[in-house]
Amino acid sequence: MELTKEMLQNLRQDYSAAELTEKEVDKNPIKQFEKWFSAALDAQLYEPNVMTLATADKTGKPNARIVLLKGVDEQGFSFYTNYLSTKGKELKKNPQACLVFFWAELQRQVRIEGKVEKLDKETSEAYFHSRPQGSQIGAIVSPQSQVISNRTDLEKKVEELTVSYQDKTIPKPAHWGGYIVKPTSIEFWQGRSSRLHDRIKYDLVNGKWQINRLAP
Repeated sequence: MELTKEMLQNLRQDYSAAELTEKEVDKNPIKQFEKWFSAALDAQLYEPNVMTLATADKTGKPNARIVLLKGVDEQGFSFYTNYLSTKGKELKKNPQACLVFFWAELQRQVRIEGKVEKLDKETSEAYFHSRPQGSQIGAIVSPQSQVISNRTDLEKKVEELTVSYQDKTIPKPAHWGGYIVKPTSIEFWQGRSSRLHDRIKYDLVNGKWQINRLAP
């Protein structure tokens, strides 16, 4: 099928699954997120913890990629990665990020902005050792975001370490661990008919969450 401008312009859905009002949302955005995330789990959506992580370098140039949510509590939203990757380098220079969840089947979106900090070593260690052995070894051998000559060398290193660490505890590499995004704003978006979407935004002001409705 040929991709044309007309085809793209005519791709549209009218959203009518639900509504979102100021009265029904929880006063705490973390609890509201947990409510929506539970609904995504109940709906058996494929990997509902998939989220877009947007960062920027020191000049303000943006970058975005998909990562997986691996923890949420009153402190914030956690994920794990290679500290020497592009996102790791950008977060070191500019420790701010935006997260976006999109659950198409529920016609819902959540957008989170906040400051980013590394998780403590103990937390990263615990999560690292909860991962499958293949994922642990992959974190060691992959120089994430760097140019490599071929895939064969990468797979060879994996095979060597798989044999080397057979029946042994694999040490967490120093270049790998977790981050937490501590939110300063969280927006909940519910698709509505005729593009008049419901948008409820929480902003952290002087330590308290203020709730406002945004125009669609």
